[in-house]
Amino acid sequence: MKIKNKREFDYTRLQIKIFFALIGVLATFLFSIALIYFFHWSNIGGRWVTHIAADFLQIGFFVMQKLYQPLFILLILIIFGGLFFVIRIFLLYVTKPLSDVEQSLGMILIDNSEEICLPEELTAITQRLNAMKQTLERRNLEAQSAEQRKNELVMYLAHDIRTPLTSVIGYLSLLDEVENMPLEQRKKYTHIALDKSYRLEKMVNEFFEITRYNLQQIQIEKTDIDLYYMLVQLTDELLPILSSHGNTAVLHADEELMIYGDAEKLGRVFTNVLKNAIAYSFPNTEIHIIAQKSEDIVTITFQNKGDTIPPEKCTAIFEKFYRLDEARTSDTGGAGLGLAIAKEIIILHGGSIIVESHEYITSFIITLPFNSTVS
Repeated sequence: MKIKNKREFDYTRLQIKIFFALIGVLATFLFSIALIYFFHWSNIGGRWVTHIAADFLQIGFFVMQKLYQPLFILLILIIFGGLFFVIRIFLLYVTKPLSDVEQSLGMILIDNSEEICLPEELTAITQRLNAMKQTLERRNLEAQSAEQRKNELVMYLAHDIRTPLTSVIGYLSLLDEVENMPLEQRKKYTHIALDKSYRLEKMVNEFFEITRYNLQQIQIEKTDIDLYYMLVQLTDELLPILSSHGNTAVLHADEELMIYGDAEKLGRVFTNVLKNAIAYSFPNTEIHIIAQKSEDIVTITFQNKGDTIPPEKCTAIFEKFYRLDEARTSDTGGAGLGLAIAKEIIILHGGSIIVESHEYITSFIITLPFNSTVS
């Protein structure tokens, strides 16, 4: 548990202001009681006031004494009315900082660059509210940017779907209309239509992937995993993609290497990273997969030879809907979600994923906790 800094929540100034205001109210109350005692409860005070008033008005003492009683009641009412007024002012004074905080909370939701300003004794709250406002503004900008990129991507995918769909319809129409089409030509058209259908299926899956990523929180269920076997299985499953690109996967790992995590989710991470390495590697080159244990962490590195990734893109590559090569269409690139989802899964495992690229060598480095102590 994080220990809070005591000075960060120091409201001594506010406490001092409230203390002196309360002293003022109490002093006013005691002064009022003293006046009542002096002018009424004390016979000396009452006679003294009566004599002064009788002499000033030039009337008899007993006549003035009869007039003094209702005047004294009026004086009491005035004194207590003033006292209640002072209490009211005091309550407004005490609650004003709360009112200022309430107004400042409303400013957090307003999209402007104006900083929140509270009284000096509320400096700690001022700093916290400004930090919250900046955080919300940053998240709002990030959300708007992600939404814009998602909308653009959906638009691109919708546009690109027309091409394979038109091809599928065109070739199927030819196959349906031309009954005596030569066998070789029929096979060719059938193969093209099937290939475009697979492409169309991939695009539709990407639409579902975008929706699922935004609506579903990733949940993980950890078990003991044979990491070596998982990586061997991964290279076997992606062998057709490797072969079509002329690449080969070389595994460097201890056969006894184990980790603790969600096998399905980590398998998805490794698949996305390896597919990315294949897509951006030079043809007919090796892709090295290196897994090794160091103290209490396991490091898995996917290293390929290809164009060097600029430093500014090494960070952006894990953003949602980001494509390393913006010139690629959905026919050659994915939705830009694979690496973003991979990063989220790794973080949920208590690990990290980074990319380094120097002199045509690009390395995706994944670190994971070795044991099961990470929740």
